Amino acid sequence: MIVYKVSYKNYDLKKDEFIGVLVERRKDLRGKSKVETGLRWAKLAFAQVIKDKHALFVVPMELNLGTDTRWLVEKGVFSKEELLG
Repeated sequence: MIVYKVSYKNYDLKKDEFIGVLVERRKDLRGKSKVETGLRWAKLAFAQVIKDKHALFVVPMELNLGTDTRWLVEKGVFSKEELLG
């Protein structure tokens, strides 16, 4: 399972800001890299949150699916507020 941390470049504050997390459940990336796949999905999921879709970037991480991470698979998309709340 691949987990993507989604952030965007805040040009006003000159830093990146964390938006949320995406969970990719399939192992087949259909000929694209992890970053390309995650970025496309991030644009679909978080485009309404920010002004500039081109400022989005993702950081993929491999995660072994265990009993403690089952809740990740069920939801798939988490906002920053959901993770911190």
